[in-house]
Amino acid sequence: MTDRHGTHDAPDKRSLYDYEHDGQAIYRQSFAIIRSEADLARFSPLEADVAVRMIHACGVVALAEQIVFGGGDITRAREAILQGAPILCDAGMVERGVTRARLPAHNDVICTLHDARTSELAKKIGNTRTAAAIELWGEQLDGGVVVIGNAPTALFHLLDLLHQGAPRPAAIIGVPVGFVGAVESKQALIDAGLDIPFITVRGRMGGSAIASATINALASDRL
Repeated sequence: MTDRHGTHDAPDKRSLYDYEHDGQAIYRQSFAIIRSEADLARFSPLEADVAVRMIHACGVVALAEQIVFGGGDITRAREAILQGAPILCDAGMVERGVTRARLPAHNDVICTLHDARTSELAKKIGNTRTAAAIELWGEQLDGGVVVIGNAPTALFHLLDLLHQGAPRPAAIIGVPVGFVGAVESKQALIDAGLDIPFITVRGRMGGSAIASATINALASDRL
């Protein structure tokens, strides 16, 4: 707006709404609310930190009741990340959700879903492209951290490969979302008895945001 002297008024920065403007304050308040409302008593301190991040990613406090940590001490996942283990993702949305700045050792973040070989491999094994893409991880699976946030077929196929003697990852984050196979694939992970630390969510909930938030929490030394 220009006044009668030809000068410009400063823009009116007042908002119609009363809300928090500071990003860090929003994070602090969000985590405090989650900790006050969620039942985290059964978790270790690290597990609770991860659970808070997972809840924050979906906005559902009741998720805490469905989160399962198993297969061993989840600190092994954090140690692998600190030592530079590759992070192997089932989908591009998971890969893009991993905050590179949080990775302490400039870890490789890998998604082979769009590799040129994936479609033909999927036909060969009679499975989805997401499942076939896992076979392209090769030796990177050995000591890597697997993050599956979208495809139940990927989690099922991973478990099959591991039972067949494939290289063993340091940890598995298996939180595929959906109505077909998601519940069953996550239960298969719980029941697999692989002695590999894992994080999953019972039921239909899951997804890329929860998966990448879990990795970001494990990679961070603070909330």
